[in-house]
Amino acid sequence: MANRTALVTGGSRGIGLGIARRMLTEGYEVVINGVRPADAVADVLGDLSTVGDVYYVPANIGDAGDRHRLVDEVIGAVGHLDVLVNNAGITSPGRKDMLDATEDDLDTVLAVNLKGPFLLTQAFAAHMIERRDIDPGFRGRIITVTSISAPVVSTNRAEYCLSKAGVSMASPLWAARLGEYGIDVFEIRPGVIRTDMTAPVAGKYDRLIEDGLTLEPRMGTPEDVASAVAMLARGDLPYATGQVLTIDGGLTVERL
Repeated sequence: MANRTALVTGGSRGIGLGIARRMLTEGYEVVINGVRPADAVADVLGDLSTVGDVYYVPANIGDAGDRHRLVDEVIGAVGHLDVLVNNAGITSPGRKDMLDATEDDLDTVLAVNLKGPFLLTQAFAAHMIERRDIDPGFRGRIITVTSISAPVVSTNRAEYCLSKAGVSMASPLWAARLGEYGIDVFEIRPGVIRTDMTAPVAGKYDRLIEDGLTLEPRMGTPEDVASAVAMLARGDLPYATGQVLTIDGGLTVERL
């Protein structure tokens, strides 16, 4: 078990891709998960493979069958898991006014953004506890990427906000439950990050940032979030399980 391993869900694009690349540079064997078939991410995998050992498992974490298969294939690929990065997520379908959001919209977003990470954490926590029984010095790490939308309201993305608020509560719950097993649990809460998900509204946020939305006058990057993940995975923030790191350029700093 000398090899260090990590799973990054939603790791083939955006923030997840930045995290996957950084974990490879840190020396981890990395499994990335996404919903696209392997041939659709061949270029991404080819690029990442020049950095380190990477594996891809297509699966929808909101689907029970896919999720169970993902757990089995991750362990089959790398043998064990040191770090789980719950990053996969989707935005509200159509970014509708919350008065127009449908039950299907809510079910879809909650399945991927809340139920998926919770149940993946449950499955891999059990695996990490078993490993701890074999190696008392083992420390697992579970890092969940949420959003400032956990505490900040967007009425045209109500389903997304609800899902992120829910998974934000899951992190201290898991930290409290898993502390006795030496498994550290953290939440990373990004602000406005320049990715394909935010591309449709990038112009809006560029203007808001020019007007002072953030203390640092730029949108964030996947690399900003990846740096925080790498620090936590290395254990550079000891004695802090259950904590939230907000990577938002000062957007949520209260000001008069």
